[in-house]
Amino acid sequence: MSSLLPAVASRLFVRTRLASADPLDGAYASLQRGRSDDFEDLREYEYGDDVRDIDWNATARQGEIFVRRSRARRMHTLLVAVDTGRGMAALSPDERPKRDLAVLATGVLALLALRHGDAVSVVYGDANGTRRIPGRRSEGAIEHALRTIRDATTEAVASSRTQLLGDIARTVSRRAILVIVTGEDPITADEERLVRRLRAQHDVLWLAIRDADPTGPGTRADADSGWRVPAFLRGNDRVASELADERDRADAERARTLDALGISHAALEHADTATAAILGMLAGRPRVSS
Repeated sequence: MSSLLPAVASRLFVRTRLASADPLDGAYASLQRGRSDDFEDLREYEYGDDVRDIDWNATARQGEIFVRRSRARRMHTLLVAVDTGRGMAALSPDERPKRDLAVLATGVLALLALRHGDAVSVVYGDANGTRRIPGRRSEGAIEHALRTIRDATTEAVASSRTQLLGDIARTVSRRAILVIVTGEDPITADEERLVRRLRAQHDVLWLAIRDADPTGPGTRADADSGWRVPAFLRGNDRVASELADERDRADAERARTLDALGISHAALEHADTATAAILGMLAGRPRVSS
C-alpha cells in the first residue's frame, strides 16, 4: 500500500520553498512560551518580542536587531481534531471524498509542526465516540495518523462535531495548538459554547471542508439521508445561483462567529489550493510574545 505522506510533502514543498521557513510561527501566538538556555536560532526582531531575548552580539555584527529563540520557546503540541463521520465521506468540490482533504490538511500541519520539533497528536471521531493518537515527533507517526483518519472515515456512522468538541474539552487539559478539521455545516449554539471553552484553553484554528455542488454533473445524494438530487436539478443555473447565495450567507455567519472568538479559519475545497489556503491562514496569525 502506497504511503500518504510523500504526496502531502510534495504539495507543501512547492508552496513553502520560497517562503518563510517557519510558517507555523504565527500559530503560537497565545501559547505560554518557556524560557531556557537551549539555543535554537536567531531571527530579526519583531514588534512585541521580549527585549530580554535580544542577542546584542548578533545585533552589533549585523546592524539590525536580532532575537535568540530557545527550543523551549518553540516546542509545543499540535492537536488536530478531525471529523471522521459520514459527512466527511461525502464529496468535496474536486469530486473526491472530503476525507482526502482532511488527510491533506492534517499532513501539511503535521509536517510543519515536525519541522519545529513539535509533537503531533490527533483526535478523531464520529457519533459513536472519539479516539486519540498520542503525540509523536516522527514522519512514521504522521503517516500512521493519516492512514488512521483515512480508514476511520465511514459512511456507516453519522458525524457529530458536538461530541468531538465536547470530548476534547473534557479530556485535553494540556495547552496546545488545536486545529479543528470539519465540514462546512453551520456552527450551532452548543458548538459555539464548546469552542469558546476550548479557546480559553488552547490556540484554536478552524478548517472547514466544503461540500460538492449538489447541482453538479453525475449522481448527487445527501450523505445523511441518502436522498438523491433529481436529474432535472443538475445543471440548473437558477438553483445553482440560489445555493451559492445560501453558501455565501453561511460562510459569512461562520466567519462572524469565529472572528468574534479570535479564531483563524479557512475553507478548503480542492487539493490543488488547500495547502495555499492553510499557509495563508497561518500567515495571518498575530506574532506576539507571551
